[in-house]
Amino acid sequence: MTNIMQNGASAKNSAMGANTSPILEARNLRKLFPVSGGSFFGKPNTVKALEDFSVSLKPGYTTALVGESGSGKTTAARILAGMYQATSGEILFNGVSSKNISGGLQSRNYHQHVQLIFQDPFASLNVAHSIRYHLARPLQIYHKARNKTELEQEILALLQRVSLTPAEQFIQKLPHELSGGQRQRVAIARALAPKPSVLLADEPVSMLDVSIRLDILNLLTRLKDEENLALLYITHDIASARYFADTILVMYAGQSIESGPSETLIKDPKHPYTQLLLSAAPDPARNSAAPISGKGEAPSLINPPTGCRFHPRCPFAKDICRTGFPKRTEIQKDHWVNCFLYTDELETVSSNIPAHAPSK
Repeated sequence: MTNIMQNGASAKNSAMGANTSPILEARNLRKLFPVSGGSFFGKPNTVKALEDFSVSLKPGYTTALVGESGSGKTTAARILAGMYQATSGEILFNGVSSKNISGGLQSRNYHQHVQLIFQDPFASLNVAHSIRYHLARPLQIYHKARNKTELEQEILALLQRVSLTPAEQFIQKLPHELSGGQRQRVAIARALAPKPSVLLADEPVSMLDVSIRLDILNLLTRLKDEENLALLYITHDIASARYFADTILVMYAGQSIESGPSETLIKDPKHPYTQLLLSAAPDPARNSAAPISGKGEAPSLINPPTGCRFHPRCPFAKDICRTGFPKRTEIQKDHWVNCFLYTDELETVSSNIPAHAPSK
């Protein structure tokens, strides 16, 4: 029943999102991290963490960023949150470029409206301070309360919004006195305090017990709907993305490889890596067909493979996959893929491709 309700909400938001202007956009972001250990006379090594990353976030609309560990999801989120400076590319907030958000009033306004929820709620909260302190600080910094009475009222209201009730029983507690789910609710309340327009949720349930993950995801969905927030949900679990996101963007080794409406992408995945993710996700309804297999592990981003970075693991890789990155191919409305299996550079794909893989 919960899944049906979520899918219904997703369809409603998808229709709304199609006619809504993005509030936050990333265009062609690239991020390199210098690392020690390079040649003495040569250039230092760099981690090529993000390549040509673009995303568009709309009010009342959830986008899921999906990929395994090391795919660049957290790097993308921290650039969007203003914690990292992109090596190249552009971020637009309400259509205005925010290439440099490292200081001044522009930075203050941006950080107020774009809030990040971290993966580990215990690490993101200061163990020496009470819940009152954690929620009071953003309210004071962004002038959301005029006096102590209003400040107390706002703190209690935030706790109630994230279902920590009675709020008076939580306000004086320290983080270690709360359960993991309660700590994450406090972290969400803190992100809501500045009255943001965008929430970036970086794997917000991966550190929590399985029994309470659904509650936190339902909370985020409710807040998104009530506040008309743009929500970026970062996860390695494509199954949860199906039920809680309107659209899914799949990443592999720093590259965006496929995106589309959630139901469309789940039912008809095009990129072999997307198929691999789905074959690994538990699904009692899956038919008996043999799942796609991908050999090997994710590559090093210091010296990533040339061309499509998935080609060493791809069962359908051709010579061209090793030398060039495929252009974006529109499969249908809002569904695209970066894969040579769908471009004119290759002839008909071998007949040994399973039924769920592409054919020409």
